[in-house]
Amino acid sequence: MEYMLILAADAEANATMSVPGRPGFEEQIGRWVAFNQQLIADGAFIAGGRLQGVETATTVTFADGATSLTDGPFAETKEMFGGYYVIRADDLDAALAIARRVPTASPTTRRRGCTGSGPC
Repeated sequence: MEYMLILAADAEANATMSVPGRPGFEEQIGRWVAFNQQLIADGAFIAGGRLQGVETATTVTFADGATSLTDGPFAETKEMFGGYYVIRADDLDAALAIARRVPTASPTTRRRGCTGSGPC
């Protein structure tokens, strides 16, 4: 089955966490590279990516037959979605075991199953 792991982080912490030259940056990147390589080696990796900051977001709203666009996030929030993985796992327990290995300092990892009606 396919699952999506949605990586959520504190927006302020994320802004400083991923700055090259910051103490611990190389070690953190090394943990992510190792995690990605293990997902690939295990045949669990389908897709993944890091998202740009919330300041680059555009919110599309549909109401009363009209569409409106708003720059920035829909609501002010301290939490942001920083990235995602689409993984393949035999069952929920296996997906949760992968989610527990995400090498992140502070974010929350949300796990959602894909519907199976198309790519996740």
